Amino acid sequence: MAQLTLKVVSLPANTPAGDAIYVAGSFQGWDPGAEDYKLTENADGSWQITIEPDPGLLKFKFTRGSWQTVEGNANGGFLPDRTHNYSGGPELLELEILGWEDLGGSNSTAADNVSVLDEDFYIPQLDRYRRIWIYLPPDYEDNPDQHYRVLYMHDGQNVFDESTSFAGEWEVDESLNDLFLDGDKGCIVVAIDNGADLRINEYSPWYNATYQAGGEGEAYVDFIVETLKPYIDSNFRTLPDRQHTGIMGSSLGGLISHYAMVEHPEVFGKVGVFSPAYWFNPEIYDHTAQNPIAEDTRLYLLAGQQEGNGSVVNDVNQMESVLLQSGFPSDNIEVKIDADGEHREWYWAREFPAAYLWLFEDVSVGIEEPEEEEDLTVFPNPADSLLNIRNCTAFRKPSYRLSNSDGKLLMKGKLRDCYIDVSGLPAGVYMLQICSGRKPVIEETIIIE
Repeated sequence: MAQLTLKVVSLPANTPAGDAIYVAGSFQGWDPGAEDYKLTENADGSWQITIEPDPGLLKFKFTRGSWQTVEGNANGGFLPDRTHNYSGGPELLELEILGWEDLGGSNSTAADNVSVLDEDFYIPQLDRYRRIWIYLPPDYEDNPDQHYRVLYMHDGQNVFDESTSFAGEWEVDESLNDLFLDGDKGCIVVAIDNGADLRINEYSPWYNATYQAGGEGEAYVDFIVETLKPYIDSNFRTLPDRQHTGIMGSSLGGLISHYAMVEHPEVFGKVGVFSPAYWFNPEIYDHTAQNPIAEDTRLYLLAGQQEGNGSVVNDVNQMESVLLQSGFPSDNIEVKIDADGEHREWYWAREFPAAYLWLFEDVSVGIEEPEEEEDLTVFPNPADSLLNIRNCTAFRKPSYRLSNSDGKLLMKGKLRDCYIDVSGLPAGVYMLQICSGRKPVIEETIIIE
């Protein structure tokens, strides 16, 4: 008889007393709380279950009864599926559970003004539950008469906290807190966790026959529009109109953000599409052409040359052409292509502040900057040893980034003394970017002799 015993010999110290342990996997339909797959506690503190799966590759995870209480890595972050190639005979696997996603770890990087709104927010359109995070501006509690714009984001595990992320976080909370100190009036951010194995389905509007996945994107967007947004607008001091409502995501999250823009122009006036997976649902091109977008929508498209050997850049350029040919005004599209851009969270974290500021610049107030960018001057140019930055002290927390002509970042730092030592660089053409806080305020081509 085929019997496989899974024995958990160690649990995290913060495992709540009295909680049951379950196994969910490919052998039982991925049900996180099936009673038939609840482990039994042994006298020595270990937990075990014996199952009878078919031989072959098994995928599984341990939970405490739901996907919100699934096991994680030692920091409470995302842990890929466990795998085991089962022979079909009696076997014993002794395993350790390192952490739980809902309990996090001691290395949380989320700011104090980030919280979990609900561990189990119901999605009626899909009949499932999901963790929802919320970021409130630093002055939210002290400014009871202030109302705020709102940005909805996907892959909530990766938005604020390194310890719950799969491969790094976007640092949205740190970026917005810095911008607030620079004079930005603030923004509420609502981040929705992805559904792990359900992510592809939920973030794809159309079914992809090759990958046998997708098709729940419409229902997922309806959840945001019909259920989540009304809840947020009713319980927090928001500016609910489309000019103050944005949506943003990367990869498949970029795809579904674009789809939301097309389907609900009355809701989303600001859209950030980072490294979009248009290739997974190429129907998005015709759908965009056939459904003109509100002309006052602002769309920020980002792609890196290191993504898919340049294919993501090609897809973004194609989408820009579709939009322009359909009559969408060029002034309302910002396309940013980076030579060093990779399909990674570090890239999206770096680019978030500029995208946020561009999207909301027509409704932002109170940003303290010089009235004219030309007040800041870089000289001499050409240079051989030092680049002087005139009036850099007029900016708050000025910093710089210097890249070569291929876009590779060579130098960066704070402008404490209003000059940059370039004596160690070879002669050539370079691109200098100077920022106030995290916002780029000037980009200039520099020649070093």
